[in-house]
Amino acid sequence: MVYKPAIAVVFHYIGPYHHARLNAAASRLSVTGFEWLAKAHDAWGKAGSDARYHKVSLFPEAAHNNLGSSQLRRAFWSALEQANPDVVAVNGWNDFGSLVAADCCVRRGIPMVVMSESARQDEPRTWWKEMIKRRVVGVYSAALVGGQRHVEYLVELGMPRDSIFTGYDVVDNAYFRRRAEEVRSQKSDVRKQYGLSENYFLASARFIEKKNLPTLIRAYAAYRQKSEASGNPPWDVVLLGDGPLREALNSQLSTLNLHAHVHLPGFKPYDELPVYYALAKAFVHASTTEQWGLVVNEAVASGLPVIVSERCGCVPELVRGNGFTFDPIDERELPSRLLQIASLSDDERRSLGDASYRIAENFAPEHFGEGLEQAAKLALTHPRKASLLGRTLIKLPL
Repeated sequence: MVYKPAIAVVFHYIGPYHHARLNAAASRLSVTGFEWLAKAHDAWGKAGSDARYHKVSLFPEAAHNNLGSSQLRRAFWSALEQANPDVVAVNGWNDFGSLVAADCCVRRGIPMVVMSESARQDEPRTWWKEMIKRRVVGVYSAALVGGQRHVEYLVELGMPRDSIFTGYDVVDNAYFRRRAEEVRSQKSDVRKQYGLSENYFLASARFIEKKNLPTLIRAYAAYRQKSEASGNPPWDVVLLGDGPLREALNSQLSTLNLHAHVHLPGFKPYDELPVYYALAKAFVHASTTEQWGLVVNEAVASGLPVIVSERCGCVPELVRGNGFTFDPIDERELPSRLLQIASLSDDERRSLGDASYRIAENFAPEHFGEGLEQAAKLALTHPRKASLLGRTLIKLPL
């Protein structure tokens, strides 16, 4: 029997996305998935396949992030003792519980992989915080990241380039493609069941400021004017999601008289998402800042043309001949991109969708498993010893 290194992979919550990644990793490693909160995001729904990894819920009854660091530390320490992993993969360096996990691993002498999707352009950076991050990053032996922009940032923070592997940001492509094709095979009935129009742009996002949804709606209003002026019936927009800006968005739609054309069906669980991707004509994502953008993965895996803000971390990898990028601050650019996609022939859009399918092949869960295995083996053979300052800083919030 081939020996598989034992790895504990730490997430805030193990939802369907993480489940697919851990299942893929389990073919290469002996995987235990740690989740801090079991009830954090139950609305996403349950994964559709059995787990090939062992799952540990540190706080199975907790639904919120109101746990003290001492509670987190005791729970994580106990879980480490029981799992006894060779290496631990930690989600980020300042996410919920990540520094507690890092501190426990350093104290037990367990080498770590940091899973990161931070890029320099995500937010304004200050020199003193970057100095602290360099020390914190120094306690990790290897990294698993989403793509090019994340590699570059970790190198800036002192991680050797040959210690950084890609494959973190993936979704279950097979699930989205299979379900989308099933829906398309009976699209008339499904379209009627869900009340979806024949032609629409799809967007999916939390209703928060950085998702830039008011700009998307204004751009859509401008697109409608351009489309009508050219004699082409404009498409609708279906905007999935919910959040604190919902009331403001509804007010904006009233002001622009767009309620009949911009549909807000709310948050949709994992098993319903493929319906909306399958029946859309194109996908648009307008964030002013986005570490990656897994919704773009979902759109690509569903064979859609995409229109994606150039600020999204996924752009170098996922927008390559299958659609367009745009500057989310320039409100003149997005309406033109919407019109450009809508003006293509069915064959031209199908060609872009086929390109999306080809791109998706390189961002399947197996890519996560491969990258995690490489990072874990490097961490085991080349563990980094944390400096005294690094050991101190991981006890503090950044």
